[in-house]
Amino acid sequence: MSIPDNNPALNIAVFALFVAITLYVVYRASTRNSSTSDYYAAGSAFTGRQNGIALSGDFLSAASFLGIAGAIAIHGYDGFLYSIGFLVAWMVDLLLIAELLRNTGRFTMGDVLSFRMKQRPVRAAAATSTLVISFFYMLAQMAGAGGLVALLLDIHGGIGQALVIGVVGVVMVLYVLVGGMKGTTWVQIIKATILLLTGALITVFLFGKFGFSFSNLLSAAADNSPLGDELLEPGGSYGKSEVTKLDFVSLALALVLGAAALPHVLMRFYTVPNSREARRSVVWATACMTVFYLCTLVIGFGAAALVGPETIKNAPGGENSAAPLLALNIGGTLLLGIVSAVAFATILAVVAGLTITASASFAHDVYANIFKRGKAEPAAEVRVARLTAVAVGAFAIVGGILANGQNIAFLVALAFAVAASANLSTLLYSLFWKRFNTTGTLWGIYGGLIASLVLVFFSPVMSGSADSIIKSVDFHWFPLKNPGLVSIPFSFLCGIVGTFVGRSKADPVKHAEMEVRSLTGIGS
Repeated sequence: MSIPDNNPALNIAVFALFVAITLYVVYRASTRNSSTSDYYAAGSAFTGRQNGIALSGDFLSAASFLGIAGAIAIHGYDGFLYSIGFLVAWMVDLLLIAELLRNTGRFTMGDVLSFRMKQRPVRAAAATSTLVISFFYMLAQMAGAGGLVALLLDIHGGIGQALVIGVVGVVMVLYVLVGGMKGTTWVQIIKATILLLTGALITVFLFGKFGFSFSNLLSAAADNSPLGDELLEPGGSYGKSEVTKLDFVSLALALVLGAAALPHVLMRFYTVPNSREARRSVVWATACMTVFYLCTLVIGFGAAALVGPETIKNAPGGENSAAPLLALNIGGTLLLGIVSAVAFATILAVVAGLTITASASFAHDVYANIFKRGKAEPAAEVRVARLTAVAVGAFAIVGGILANGQNIAFLVALAFAVAASANLSTLLYSLFWKRFNTTGTLWGIYGGLIASLVLVFFSPVMSGSADSIIKSVDFHWFPLKNPGLVSIPFSFLCGIVGTFVGRSKADPVKHAEMEVRSLTGIGS
């Protein structure tokens, strides 16, 4: 299916303009990137408000803009559950993680987990989980890039979409190589501002079309959907059987607990000078995302009303095309070009944040603290981080090509499940449990990580379903599409069992030091 009146040249021009402006901003922001603090944490020079807007830019990924709008347009009420889960998740960050993490670490999650444990094995485990989670999250963004370009440029061939995913990956790596965390942060601030303005603009247009009545909008969406009034009721996607109900519980658990364990979100707390600004960051991020997710509710139902679920599903990009098709319907090719550029900007900024997090974890935790035993030269560490960014970008491009066509909100939910399974239990135990030791840390990270990956591999996500990644075979035995319901409690259990059976004893002195530092900020 082609889009009538689509103007690929205009779409490319708007996107190229955004890339040119943000690359210039990144270059201007990169004047001091010689030290590890500058490259990883932007010298901790951002305010809580700036970092909060950047946090929302880092978090409001292609899943939020394209995936959720499509899920609401197709599945209605059940699609909006993604928005609710993403938003509630920030309460865990605000109440349990942000302040304590900022006071305890320097650059990465590994700093916190290894504070009172054996450095080398714990840092290796933290780096492993960071790289795996970042890769899962990148799959969603790169798949979104492929679907979006297929829609805009009417590219139906797999080779063409693969080339576009490659171009997006190269630009993303440029952001990281040139700008480091400071440049990436400014890109995310710009992108978040444009995304919020675009979402608000489309929302106002939609309300105007329906007499500024949300009821009229919902009625039109239900009338234009095969689900009818069921579009506005729970159960359209997750209430059809006992398995789908359990899948919803698993999804909700992953969404609510996953944000507090995402490495690229946790790393943002080090870009502010103190814990007070870290708290302000979360408050600002939550406020920005509340506005945006309310807009996605209107955009999703608006797409159902004006475009129609069948048209959306048959378009290149499938569910992910709902927002661009709606933009074309209400604002013509110009608004489609703007929305598409914003979606591209979203993908670029989020993947850039993921790339710098993955490269920082490898360079800081593995190279500097395992290979060099904490004696690495700052310039050498930054050089390793940049080389790692190139390697991570290459893996992201390959993974994005393989995952092209999947609903990106769903792929992000898998990343949340892996993050919550591998990281959350060990973070909370490290910060709050005096007896927790190195063995418990390793068991918690590797147990949760392996459990989540194994369950995903043997689930309907990979095989045995019409929308599986591998459609030609069926080797699934785990019935749920999201592993969170099993893998998250399993990781907490592994941490407890590992602590009690491990030979290494907890260090009460280091625990006391960590407790004082995390609560007061003394020594941070």
